[in-house]
Amino acid sequence: MKGFFKFVAFSAIAAFCLLLAVVASDHGPWYFAWLLGTMMIILLSVAGGVMFETQFAEKKELASRQKENKA
Repeated sequence: MKGFFKFVAFSAIAAFCLLLAVVASDHGPWYFAWLLGTMMIILLSVAGGVMFETQFAEKKELASRQKENKA
């Protein structure tokens, strides 16, 4: 039964993609570029946030190690 639901879900996604392609018609490349650009901005923002959090955690860990070494 799980396989049937996957099939129905993917069929619905495929139908939506076909509908989007028909509606977009000759504006398709512009919409594709817009979606791709939006995804890239989001991914770069998330990557920047992850790097910031990692650097913050490393600084905090380094500071706690230095306190332990002084004690």
